[in-house]
Amino acid sequence: MISITSKSPYAVAALAELGRSGGSGPVPIGELARRREMPVQFLEQLFAVLRRAGVVSSQRGVKGGYRFARDPAEVTVLEVVELLDGPLGRDAEGVFGDASKAARDVLEQTTIADVIEREARDSGASMYHI
Repeated sequence: MISITSKSPYAVAALAELGRSGGSGPVPIGELARRREMPVQFLEQLFAVLRRAGVVSSQRGVKGGYRFARDPAEVTVLEVVELLDGPLGRDAEGVFGDASKAARDVLEQTTIADVIEREARDSGASMYHI
């Protein structure tokens, strides 16, 4: 069936924040959690999975934190969803199979870089004009 828990949206939002603020140095997980108003411990669990999968890398110590291990343009939202929530609707049939395929197609064609770009575009569009 099609099942996406809160893990995936949280992780995608945190990865987008990492991409926006990463630069060349690692970003502390507490900083990512604060900026996106997420529980730090929950985000730590998600990033541990993403680190083991090679999406992000971590650095310990005073100047520690996380950075992308791969280019955000190479990390699809579908990859993040399936790492955290398991296969997305691969065994669905009939109308649910069609819905699952559509969802998989959208998530597979959308990268973390796309999410970062979309958020930047949307934040600029929300300005108040007279």
